[in-house]
Amino acid sequence: MKTNANSLNAENPLGYAPVGSLLRKFAIPSIISMLVSALYNIVDQIFIGQGVGMLGNAATNVAFPMTTITVAIALLLGIGGAANFNLALGRGQEEHAKKIAGTAFGTLLLSGILFCLVIRLFLKPVVLACGATDQTLEYSLAYVGITSLGFPFYMLGTGGNHLIRADGKPTYSMIMVLSGAVINTILDPIFIFVFGWGIQGAAWATVIGQIFSAILVLVYLPKYMHSSLKIKDFIPDPRCLKAVISLGSAACLNQLAITVVQILMNNTLRHYGSLSEYGSDIPLAVVGIVMKVNMLFLSIVIGLSQGAQPIISFNYGAVKYSRVKEAYLKAAGAATVVAILGVICFQLFPRQIISLFGNGDELYYQFAVKFFRIFLFCTFFNGLQPVTSNFFTSIGKATKGIFLSMTRQIIFLVPLMIIFPIFMGIDGIMFAGPISDAAAGILAIVLVIKEFHKMSMLPERK
Repeated sequence: MKTNANSLNAENPLGYAPVGSLLRKFAIPSIISMLVSALYNIVDQIFIGQGVGMLGNAATNVAFPMTTITVAIALLLGIGGAANFNLALGRGQEEHAKKIAGTAFGTLLLSGILFCLVIRLFLKPVVLACGATDQTLEYSLAYVGITSLGFPFYMLGTGGNHLIRADGKPTYSMIMVLSGAVINTILDPIFIFVFGWGIQGAAWATVIGQIFSAILVLVYLPKYMHSSLKIKDFIPDPRCLKAVISLGSAACLNQLAITVVQILMNNTLRHYGSLSEYGSDIPLAVVGIVMKVNMLFLSIVIGLSQGAQPIISFNYGAVKYSRVKEAYLKAAGAATVVAILGVICFQLFPRQIISLFGNGDELYYQFAVKFFRIFLFCTFFNGLQPVTSNFFTSIGKATKGIFLSMTRQIIFLVPLMIIFPIFMGIDGIMFAGPISDAAAGILAIVLVIKEFHKMSMLPERK
């Protein structure tokens, strides 16, 4: 049954409430969720650094690609489902929105179980492919062997977070993420230091936190769309799944690109590090810390982007283009300010930041400071690229969203990380970062200006 679109727009605040207040309502819980996720990853790294040492930090860096693949699948289904859900509601297609949500939830659960089984069957080859050295192999196998058990819960929690926010419950989605992170943070020192479980303790703390977040998703499901979802709705519908994958591909491919970059960077650092004064293990330990600290700032940017998604999708479906533009501009402006503050911190306080993650010799600090200042020099452009990529996904322009999500990581960074070290050694990896950030940011500006011009030529519902 198709509900009248004008009636739904009149009832749904996404179609008439002030954009600024809507963005605060949806973005603040999303930012808090992303910040907490990034923070508990950092806290995890700090506890491992203090309790296990540099090799423990290197092992978590080796495990990071598997985490990003889990997130990639969750975003494929979570963001793709959320964007289609809100677009359908904006058009007044309530029954279709219901099928979309059920398909996304059901596929999330099945995908998490399948990915867990694959990793556990090929654990050692996967860990070696992700850059483990002889010294870090034992730690990496222990950490990934345990955290892989949490992949189904992590996938359901991460993807479900977006779908619950799309249902108009940003605060609940925030609480869901927050609770898992708090549990992990509390258990980390107990398992690592009190019980003496070392890196295995950090892994079990992570899994237990993920299980709790997933339970909160399951608790919410009977209330989704005012309790209109039934058990049969969770059986994936092929047509709905195709639509979900189409709009979720940009976010998914961006995460997969991060995985490719991380694996390439780990192996490149291992190779060129062995040819330098730093050796292989110092660069591996440092880059894991740098990436997670950078994610602390990027999490605010991504939170703004995710908060804007329901507003942009609903109003684009409702043919209210001025509200679409306003939501994007406010999200992009705030994200750019945050990214600039991040650059300032990375340039002024790199040694203080790296010191939080355990001690090392002077050579360790020398490399860490240099990597922070060079690799993250153009992070201020990173405020634009994620917001713009998500903008195109939110309005149903999947191809542009996918292209933008690929620009920094695959189109620019990967080739530069391969070419530059040939001539510059390990320093070439550092300089590849700022050039990629700048190129991707400028391209995002050009594409969004063109899209705004197209919107201005279209008739709009007042």
